[in-house]
Parts: sequence; C-alpha cells; structure tokens
Amino acid sequence: MKTLFRVLALLPLPVLHAVGAAVGWLSFLASGTYRHRFLENAHQAGYALAQVSTAVAEAGKLVFEAPRLWFGKTPPIEWEGASLIEAARAEGRGIVFLTPHLGCFEAAAQGYAARFGRITVLYRPARKPWLRELVETARGRANLETAPTTLAGVKQMLKALKAGEAVGLLPDQVPPQQMGVWAPFFGRNAYTMTLSARLARQTGATVLLAWSERLPGGRGYRVHVRAWPGVLARDSEAAAAQVNAQMERLVRECPQQYLWGYARYKAPAGGLAP
Repeated sequence: MKTLFRVLALLPLPVLHAVGAAVGWLSFLASGTYRHRFLENAHQAGYALAQVSTAVAEAGKLVFEAPRLWFGKTPPIEWEGASLIEAARAEGRGIVFLTPHLGCFEAAAQGYAARFGRITVLYRPARKPWLRELVETARGRANLETAPTTLAGVKQMLKALKAGEAVGLLPDQVPPQQMGVWAPFFGRNAYTMTLSARLARQTGATVLLAWSERLPGGRGYRVHVRAWPGVLARDSEAAAAQVNAQMERLVRECPQQYLWGYARYKAPAGGLAP
C-alpha cells in the first residue's frame, strides 16, 4: 500500500483532484448509508443538496490528495490572517489551532510547519495495523509532530504548548468515551471533545481558528486564520458549546468543502447517546 501511495504522490495535484472528484460521486451514488448521512447532516445545518453538491466531489479530493501530502512535495499554500499567528509567536505563547473537517486540514498543518515552525497535531490511530503504520510514517515532516488520542498524546501536546509551540486539533471529531461532553452542533447534540479548551486553560495558549481552502484547478491551498472571539468558558460543557459554535461559523464560510459524510452525531464506543 505504501508503494501505491508513493506512486500516486508523483501525479500532479490537478490530476489527483480530478480522479478524487469522480470517485467522490461514485461513492455517493453507490453507498446508500453514506448518501443518507451526508444529506441528513447537511439538512441539519440547513443546506439542501443543491447548495452543497460540490462537497461530494471535495470529499473524494480529500482522499486522493493524501498521497501527495504524505509522500510528495508540499503544494503551494497561501495565508490569510498570518498576522494573528505572528502576534501570538511574538508574545512567546503557545497556539491551539482549532480546525473543522473543512477543506484540506492536512495542508494547514504542513503549511504552518514549513513557514512558522514546530506544530503537533492530534490524531486517532487507525485500527488496522497496516493503515496505522502507513499514517504514522507518512506524516513525518520537518517541524510536524503527531500525538495520538491517548494520555501520552495529551502530555505531548501540553509539553509542546508550554514550550511556546503550536498544536492542532479537529474539535468536530468524535472523541473517545470520557474525553468529551454532549454539546449542540448545528442544533443537535454531538459528543464533543473537551481537550482543546483544557489545553488552552492549562497553558495560557492563544486559541486560533483555521481552515485550509482547496483552491480550484489544483492550484494549491489557502489557509484562513481567525481569532477566537471573547473569553473561553471554564465550564467544560459551556466551552464545548463555544467551540462547536465557532466550528459552525467556519463551516458556513465554505459549506461546499465540509465533510458532510462524517458521522458527527454518533456516540463514542462504549458510550450512550444523549
């Protein structure tokens, strides 16, 4: 599998995106389960298929651009709001980046590592050994570290923040049991991680919102950085609701590139629905 990914990484990004778009639509049409979840999640947020139909192709692009991002040269990456990052770094504070499943989140982390310095991103280890080994070795880049969703991973991220470095999380990812709380997301309760708020509170880090837009024609990516508005609540449930509200705000900037097919409203393994 790694050999296949290395071969795909040699292809130009426009080609990978074109193939991915076609596969995205094939998957949407062939899988009733995936199609139903996609439409249900989009409807929950107030969108009809006609408004987010391009997200079907974008989901396929997400899959097929992975070999290039993991094994190839980092594509061109533009920045909007880079001054917010520079200001936080000038103060010597760590940065907690919160990014939804929007656009190409892999490119955002790579772009930061290439331009600003060391960043540690949280990830959930794959269940299948071959895929876990592939992901853990493929994501190795200068200044880019990964931390698993375990106690050791949390300690790794705390250490990075206390050293004035950056960490990145996908707070709209369903966390393991006992690592989250139920909070509204587009008007429906979703199991939401509490880690992002705890990291910021314990280290005094700056919280920034970011997402990476996939530019048309395979021209690369544009990372949009936003300031965290107001004060982060100390109560876990209130903070989770704040985080979800900000993720909603980012998604509404470009719903055509959100991963609507993600099972956002599932209960964690071993957990109960709200």
